[in-house]
Amino acid sequence: MLSQDFFLNQTRRHFFAKGRNLLGTAALASLSGSQKIFSASGAAAESVGPVSHFPAKAKRVIYLHMVGGPSQMDLFDYKPEMVKMYDKDLPESIRKGQRLTTMTSGQSRFPIAPSKYEFVQRGECGMWMNRDLLPYLGQRADDICWMRSLHTEAINHEPAIAAMQTGNQVTGRPCLGAWASYGLGSMNENLPTFVVLVATPTNREQEQAISARLWSSGYLPGEHAGVSFRSKGDPILFINNPPGVPDAVRRQTIDGINTMNQMNYEAIGDPETRVRIQQYEMAFRMQASVPELTDIKSEPEHVYKLYGEAAKTPGSFANSVLMARRLAERGVRFVQIYHNNWDHHSNVAGRMPDQCRDVDQPCAALIQDLKQRGMFEDTLIIWGGEFGRTIYTQGNLSKENYGRDHHPRCFTMWMAGGGSKPGTIYGETDDFSYNIVQDPLHISEFHATVLQLLGFNHERLTYKHQGLDGRLTGVEMVKPVKALMA
Repeated sequence: MLSQDFFLNQTRRHFFAKGRNLLGTAALASLSGSQKIFSASGAAAESVGPVSHFPAKAKRVIYLHMVGGPSQMDLFDYKPEMVKMYDKDLPESIRKGQRLTTMTSGQSRFPIAPSKYEFVQRGECGMWMNRDLLPYLGQRADDICWMRSLHTEAINHEPAIAAMQTGNQVTGRPCLGAWASYGLGSMNENLPTFVVLVATPTNREQEQAISARLWSSGYLPGEHAGVSFRSKGDPILFINNPPGVPDAVRRQTIDGINTMNQMNYEAIGDPETRVRIQQYEMAFRMQASVPELTDIKSEPEHVYKLYGEAAKTPGSFANSVLMARRLAERGVRFVQIYHNNWDHHSNVAGRMPDQCRDVDQPCAALIQDLKQRGMFEDTLIIWGGEFGRTIYTQGNLSKENYGRDHHPRCFTMWMAGGGSKPGTIYGETDDFSYNIVQDPLHISEFHATVLQLLGFNHERLTYKHQGLDGRLTGVEMVKPVKALMA
């Protein structure tokens, strides 16, 4: 029997909101024609998301987040003038009193540490790249849209990652993957729309804490939250039936639970109850689809040669990227991969080779693999961290063992496929890779650009929350950057 407390404690807002939902459903049913509002069994109303505002260039996204903030001047932002500035203090005219983290604010000096690595120009686009650590990615330079002028207000990891993923430094907002799920919907009934993979780096010297807050649906319906796949054991906890429980018994159990949930939903109209029904159904279907998905032993040997031997190691970045391709070709809209240990406060020279060895070949392989399968044009790949690093060293200066602090004023990211403009080099920084001197690109502008590639006007992709039209780009007056789109 349903509790009467809910009805007794309903506020005026809840009462009218419930009436609005009923009228909206009736109106939708009268207009939908052959489009079903309820499933054949009458189990639950299907979610009705927004309608795209123009044709999408990207149908799906694979987002590779380098947790910690890769050092742009050691990888992509070539600064040869810094060799002559070795051990000289960063001029105050460059820093301009910028706020620093507590890790370097107490230093008496800010000695410049030029990159120890050699750079070469790659491709017809002439992108300057680390010569030795990114050989595979260098071969794909003309397939990539390079963005060297990203900037953010956040200076520490937790707010910076939240801002990069959700558009706001305060946690609890919907992430980009949740917005993509909400806007585009599912292409596969047997897999989640949004999947998260956390790759284990080879070097684990200084990892940042990450949590499910980063792939939360926030104020969007719960069905749009990311589903995290594990690298060891069952990909998803409790995906398999308990010992002695056949599929028929599990099916009967879920049907019984869904019947009770449907009664509750019809009486109260709580959207979370509808989500719960959908999740039970998805979990049952995933019991058949996930084992086939995660059985990467079925991949031919030439695929492993393309991605590298590490692709055979569960949980590695290469393995995760190969899994992302398998998810994408099975209709998953958004795949998020987190790769940790890019927080280089020390030992940049010792750790950078391991980090690049993890990501270089798999990233290049993903581009080539998607091209071979005819998926590159409508799959958007995103690579980058939450901010950049400082040209001055943190702690003692050594050519062989220097560190770099957080730097939000400029950093490099890249996109490939999915309607992004290949061979583009967007934005320039000063000789110190400290300030942007041409084409600044705020993260909210980047988000607006990604949403446009997905077919949405960022100002119109909204969800009513606490009386406001919530959106990924918040209240910022920004526009998508046309120069980044093909």
